[in-house]
Amino acid sequence: MTQRLPPGTYRFGSFALDAETGALSCEGVPSLLGQRGAALLRLLLERAASPVSKDALIDAAWPGLAVEESNLTVQIAALRRALEPGGGRGWIETLPRRGYRYIGPPVTRIGANADEADHAALLVPEKPSIAVLPFEHSGEAAWFADGMVDDIITGLSRIRWLFVIARNSSFVWRGRTADVKQVGRDLGVRYVLQGTVRRADDRVRINAQLADAASGAQIWAERYDRTVGDIFALQDEIALAVMGAIEPSLRRAEVDRIGRKRTDSLDAYELVLRAQPDVDSGMPDRAALALPQLQRALAFDPAYALAHGLAAMSYHNRFLRAGLKEEDRLASVRHARLAIEHGRDDAMALTFAGFSLGMDAHDRQAAFAAFEAALALSPSTALAWILGSVVAGWVGEAERAIDWSERGLRLSPFDPWAFAAYDAQALGHFCRDRHAEAARAAYKSNLANPAHSITWVQLAASLAALGRLKEARAAAACVLELQPTFRISGQFAGVACAPELAAKLGKALRAAGLPE
Repeated sequence: MTQRLPPGTYRFGSFALDAETGALSCEGVPSLLGQRGAALLRLLLERAASPVSKDALIDAAWPGLAVEESNLTVQIAALRRALEPGGGRGWIETLPRRGYRYIGPPVTRIGANADEADHAALLVPEKPSIAVLPFEHSGEAAWFADGMVDDIITGLSRIRWLFVIARNSSFVWRGRTADVKQVGRDLGVRYVLQGTVRRADDRVRINAQLADAASGAQIWAERYDRTVGDIFALQDEIALAVMGAIEPSLRRAEVDRIGRKRTDSLDAYELVLRAQPDVDSGMPDRAALALPQLQRALAFDPAYALAHGLAAMSYHNRFLRAGLKEEDRLASVRHARLAIEHGRDDAMALTFAGFSLGMDAHDRQAAFAAFEAALALSPSTALAWILGSVVAGWVGEAERAIDWSERGLRLSPFDPWAFAAYDAQALGHFCRDRHAEAARAAYKSNLANPAHSITWVQLAASLAALGRLKEARAAAACVLELQPTFRISGQFAGVACAPELAAKLGKALRAAGLPE
């Protein structure tokens, strides 16, 4: 007769762990395991097959206490001994400098309301995970809503760092009132996307919300009002817009979550996310903060494509805005090539690599091949459009610079790199002698990131070309405050500025008072 297990029990191999009491048994026979060992085992089972950091394990076994790491080592050894009688030798894997991982038999969990049939535990993966629920809809909008959700799920599945629940699992919530915390528990995800579709005559309104499944807090929300024309084109447009907005929102949420962890407990993925805001700043002093974290990530995983891509961007920031040192340029190009080598299926890695190849290797053909490969993988990668627009701007392709920047901003209006998109627009308009439009774009670039020297460069040039020299000189003073080594000729040589654009910009920047 099958033994009836108490609520909240984990079963694995011949063992059962009562999650409430911490009692461990092997084929019904109690096994000696202390309170701390039980807390460690429960966390390892909850995250079965995923790395668990030493910091998380210490917090689980010694909540609120500061203890030496050696205490954790002793408890893990005792836990391994407790599992040995049931064949548990080797079920807990040591991950050097990172933590531990349960790699034993599959884990099932009996919930508080479970019957005698075992209910498989759905555990939250270590990497960010999301479920896209069927959007609520009025009757006539049913097929449109389902098709759009299908497209969103397909698009999000192309984001390499994101775990996406399959449609068949998330659509069990059709017609049910969805509590995001319950969805998170039932589907084993950290984030939940839900929404509504309403249609009236030739108008359609879509509301979408992204929530943290653990806390229930809303991370992002948007409303889309459109006229029904080509219904399939509209479906594609909305799906692409939602995907483009979600990716940076999820990254920000992950950065906030990881920011609360101890630095010495971070793994490669978490180190990359911790470094990202400093890379996104575009300035060399922040690159100095990002690079040690990226180097630690690459020590964990030398083939981590996105870490190479962000390192390439960090070295680019140092090269162009901290003295044009050849070693920084070479490092940027080297990491860009490694990002492409290891990240042919990673849209973000290809995007950063393309930028460095275009700006630092001056290989525009290779740059746009990388951007286009990124967009083929994931058309909603707003950053590929944005950084591609910057490369196009400096090479003098004015219309492509404006078009690509607008596409990027349409996908991600509040992107951390929005300043670069406006910068590309300023370059494009300036190249075509549309100085008033260039000044408007430069002001937007400056508002988006006033700590980036190039936003002031574009503003100084545009204002000088309009004859507003007093304002232009004030902007030029900000350039030199942020980047004391700025020289007009150095900037143009560093990015291989198109000769016609360099002549126009150079004249305006000299009038603004920037040094040759």
